[in-house]
Amino acid sequence: VQLQASGGGLVQAGGSLSLHCAASGGTFSGYTLGWFRQAPGKEREFVAASWRNTGNKYYADSVKGRFTITRDNAKSTLYLQMSSLKPEDTAVYSCAACRTCILSSLRNFQQYSHWGQGTQVTVSS
Repeated sequence: VQLQASGGGLVQAGGSLSLHCAASGGTFSGYTLGWFRQAPGKEREFVAASWRNTGNKYYADSVKGRFTITRDNAKSTLYLQMSSLKPEDTAVYSCAACRTCILSSLRNFQQYSHWGQGTQVTVSS
């Protein structure tokens, strides 16, 4: 499956942004899909994931209650709605997919075999 992320930009603290990740070339519903982010000088970190087939959602504690991950299997698109953004949310956000993720390691980026290019999100204070 090929992934392409879009929707990043510059926003003031407290604002909102929506990221999209369009997929092609695979059975979309059969993939676990995730969003990860990486800030300069920091490790890549898990943001949110949508489990394959069930669509169950999982979030990093740092974004819980502020970010919402959704997927539209008919459109083969993954979304990340971000609200109440903080300067510490500034990072390059990437979408990723895996078919054989195990739930206990959902937050481990090394489980994901397919990646889209990143999109920059910058939150000004």
